[in-house]
Amino acid sequence: QKVATPVLGNISDLSQQVWVLQGETLVVVPWSDGVVPVTVTVITCKYPEALEQGKGDPIYLGIRNPEMCLFCEDAGGQPTLKLKEQKIMELYYQAEPVKPFLFYRVKTGRTSTFESVAFPGWFIASSKGKQPLFLTSDQGQSFNTAFDLKINE
Repeated sequence: QKVATPVLGNISDLSQQVWVLQGETLVVVPWSDGVVPVTVTVITCKYPEALEQGKGDPIYLGIRNPEMCLFCEDAGGQPTLKLKEQKIMELYYQAEPVKPFLFYRVKTGRTSTFESVAFPGWFIASSKGKQPLFLTSDQGQSFNTAFDLKINE
């Protein structure tokens, strides 16, 4: 039985924009030499059978330095993507899935989509030019919901 540890990687979108941390917010910026993307941490939920089947791999998604995790909450009737200081392994070891922090990852070729478990039909999305990441229910129209998650081997 090997000890569970999150895998590390970084994420870009199809416009070659990478995730960077500004204050407490993840924003996407065009990749260039001076840009330091955040290192993302990913671990699969321990109890996938407790969640809806066939929607993808349920994962917790966080960042390193500072140690924070992405979660979804209702803000004024609108599902909203937030970052919270949270150790990803503490989520992993909870007795049941912590739905606000979980995303269904569906991989298609090189890219993945990340659908909120707490808000089905809402996906992590990016738009152009130094905008924060957000949730959208409008898949593949105005915004980018397909991300390239590169895991550091």
